[in-house]
Amino acid sequence: MYRSILVPLDGSTFGEHALPLAAGIARRAKAALEFVQVHVPLAGMYVDRIPALENTLDPMLRQQERAYLDAVVRRLSDLGDASVTAALVEGPVLDALQERVKASGADLIVMTTHGRGPLARAWLGSVADGLVRRVGIPVLLVRPQETAPDLAPEPAPRHVLIPLDGSDLAEQIIEPAVALGALLEAEYTLLRVIKPMVIGNYNPSDAVVGELDYSLLRELQTLHEQDRKDAQKYLEAVAARLRQRSLRVRTRVAVNAQPAVAILDEVKANRIDLVALETHGRSGLPRLFLGSVADKVLRGATVLVLVQRPPAG
Repeated sequence: MYRSILVPLDGSTFGEHALPLAAGIARRAKAALEFVQVHVPLAGMYVDRIPALENTLDPMLRQQERAYLDAVVRRLSDLGDASVTAALVEGPVLDALQERVKASGADLIVMTTHGRGPLARAWLGSVADGLVRRVGIPVLLVRPQETAPDLAPEPAPRHVLIPLDGSDLAEQIIEPAVALGALLEAEYTLLRVIKPMVIGNYNPSDAVVGELDYSLLRELQTLHEQDRKDAQKYLEAVAARLRQRSLRVRTRVAVNAQPAVAILDEVKANRIDLVALETHGRSGLPRLFLGSVADKVLRGATVLVLVQRPPAG
């Protein structure tokens, strides 16, 4: 269960799209909620070739940022009984946020995939990616909208997709996903993507093939069916452990040479609200998040994405 949730903000409406979800999770978990904005000092800036009066401009900027955070706290406090605070920190954005995560004891970060200002293009840039690399706690990424967020409704993801590749490493996302889903009374689908061993719909009767080629094709088809059965057996074993905890769990094996495409197809076909991914695995999901699969999922998905870096070692 979450105890402390941290939401990085940058003063834009883009960043604020993380607020309704973060507030809803905090209320359900009875967790503390903290908003953090990073103040970037004005040192070194010049206006019309005249050194800016940092002693005047910098305190003004700090005051504006502090006032913004106080206003956000008031807006959220008026909507419920969650403990809401805010912190204005200073330094390089990523370093400052990492230090605040440690100081606050946060066990979940909720943030938008991009914003403006110091958090510009967070996922496509460096901040969200860097936080996932550094902090070692789950990061829940929200895709922002162009309009200002409505803070009153509580988004409630009801269907969580957990792609697995058969490794213990990839399974480490299960508990964070279950912890979040349990608060929202969600159901889960465990997905394993296997690659086809036979390319296309090749039919040996359509071509002149030797007995050896035909035998090889049949062997590949047999191996493919065994691979599918093994994948299903693995998923059912994981699902059985979760069902013992009274969780609603489905399993699905998808065949696709492109795992990211299979994940996105599953999202669309089954009304998935949230995809939970460990930052890297092996087999069908190589170097997840840091590689091309999660990059494509994050770029292509219009739903929430929960990611977590595995511990070093």
